[in-house]
Amino acid sequence: MKTNSKHIILGAGGAIGQPLAEQLIANGESVKLVSRNARAVEGADVFKADLTDLNQVNNAIEESSIVFLLAGLRYSISVWREQWPKIMRNTVQACEAKNAKLIFLDNVYPYGKVEGRMTEETLINPCSKKGQVRAEIVEYLLSEIAAKKIDALIARSADFYGPYANKTSPPFILIIERLAKGKRAMPLGDVNKVHSYTYTLDCAKALYLLAEEESAFNQVWHLPTAAPPLTTSQFMQLVAGKLGEKVKYFPFTRMLLNLGGLFTEQLREVAEMLYQSEHDYVFDSSKFEQHFDFKPTPYEVGVEATIRYFRKIGVL
Repeated sequence: MKTNSKHIILGAGGAIGQPLAEQLIANGESVKLVSRNARAVEGADVFKADLTDLNQVNNAIEESSIVFLLAGLRYSISVWREQWPKIMRNTVQACEAKNAKLIFLDNVYPYGKVEGRMTEETLINPCSKKGQVRAEIVEYLLSEIAAKKIDALIARSADFYGPYANKTSPPFILIIERLAKGKRAMPLGDVNKVHSYTYTLDCAKALYLLAEEESAFNQVWHLPTAAPPLTTSQFMQLVAGKLGEKVKYFPFTRMLLNLGGLFTEQLREVAEMLYQSEHDYVFDSSKFEQHFDFKPTPYEVGVEATIRYFRKIGVL
């Protein structure tokens, strides 16, 4: 059911912010895009703000609005430790003051290493520094929900792939883009392990559906993700087939990442998360699929659409 609330996207410049804005506008919603370098989008208001500044967040959020927290930070543990707690507290406090509802887009880092399927009931048990930061901000948000200070929900996804996800998506950067340019793919970890990926356009549609459902708040949801997951080897074969290329790859093993980490911060940051690619990564979204009667985009369809989109805009 369509609401009359303003929909405010904090961190609107990422892989999900733009398709979510388009989804909201297409459904006749009033939209405000908020980021440090906010870009104009037809049909939406634009507001520049630093989410680490409480006054700026307060000014960005309007009374009785629906707020999506989609912020993405530089992939650095020092940045995460400094900025994520500020961003979450500022957002929660501003939402509480303005009687706004909050939807937080989370990842699976707080779960840590999981044997078997990841579900909404999986325990928070981080095994990485970045996972610990995410776990702390999630626990803070859950405590505010439990205290009935805010109506909020946590929407978790697996790693992204799809339209708009070219700057921070490992499957795009390490597999799709490299194979499209005639280079060797450089997958992480064990290519024979399965790995779930959430399609960006499914994510945007799902966030809109959650925002429209009153009963969806004050709980955790896994966003729709195709099942069963493919092995990394199967994913590379699928991509190569759609590109008309042969699969060529050289995997990033732990030894290589540790060696590279001696010289670059980026590889050090990736190395601590390698457990996600050394073991099966199975993300279960059946709760959402059953509740909303939603069928996630199959990998074959999503990969083809991703390649078509990035070719159209000249990235591939």
